Amino acid sequence: MSDVILHNSGNVELAALRPRERIVVTARELFQKHGVKGVGVDAIAETALTNKMTLYRHFGSKDDLIVECMQRAIDESLQWWDSLEVEHPGDARTQLKVWLERCNDCLVSDERGCEMATTAVELTEDDHPARKVIEAGKKQHRDRFIDLCRRAGLAEPEQLADTLWLLFEGARISRQSEGAEGPCAHFKRMAEAMITAADRSNNPNGR
Repeated sequence: MSDVILHNSGNVELAALRPRERIVVTARELFQKHGVKGVGVDAIAETALTNKMTLYRHFGSKDDLIVECMQRAIDESLQWWDSLEVEHPGDARTQLKVWLERCNDCLVSDERGCEMATTAVELTEDDHPARKVIEAGKKQHRDRFIDLCRRAGLAEPEQLADTLWLLFEGARISRQSEGAEGPCAHFKRMAEAMITAADRSNNPNGR
């Protein structure tokens, strides 16, 4: 197997990473490609240039590894939210515009779908520890987005945030099943129309 794994953050030289990091990077990539139930610890250990003994030394079970992968995904996505404020401090309107552009770029460039959502679909057990981590992470996303729409001065920010987020999640599924030229190609235009309508509703006489 290749000793280089293509991950969201770019090409990662596995051999240069510590064993725990190699395992997590590899597991996330394999889970994205084959699903959490389609990949065993043997394949993860081999691709991570290690062995099962080392894997189990860092993670007590495959479930523990799945939890760690999901927590990494959540942490990275929350850092993404933080970057909006860092790059455009106090400017919620611009932050929302950048959010929309980044989401659209994601639809164009990444056909794999949401790492957390695809994992949650596979984990049918309600009491699986990773499901609780995913649910908590998604709630954090929702809270951050509602706050952004509220700070942007848009009408019914909670409803708008939920509608835009559902639109994006649906577009990602469409991207997976129908390709970049399917309905997901209309995501940005539809989202912009929703934002404009919410702005006019809250500011009928203009800003």
